[in-house]
Amino acid sequence: QVQLVESGGGLVQPGGSLRLSCAGSGVRFRFSTVAWYRQSPGKEREQVARISTSTTGYTAYTRYIESVKGRFTISRDNAKEMVYLQMNSLKPEDTAVYYCNVNWNSVDYWGQGTQVTVSS
Repeated sequence: QVQLVESGGGLVQPGGSLRLSCAGSGVRFRFSTVAWYRQSPGKEREQVARISTSTTGYTAYTRYIESVKGRFTISRDNAKEMVYLQMNSLKPEDTAVYYCNVNWNSVDYWGQGTQVTVSS
């Protein structure tokens, strides 16, 4: 059974940082495309970052939406089946529930989400 569990959300002041984690079981992130999405009340869910892998499982490719480029970094830990989203220089508009998503064997799986609030 594939399961994704996010953690690391919380309250942070503008300009601060948070590191989100996505722990996977029943899945190999190293051989999958993993993405972070976010959704605010009344807004559509959007993909903010994704990490994909070459056929060897050793080369990672990352992509970001324009609004987070230079501030967010997605990465993976192959040994621990963990994917991270390092968020720096946070802005109030980054406030949302953040979700981990993985496509495994042609099926999309989602975590439960973790709340990120950026406020003074």
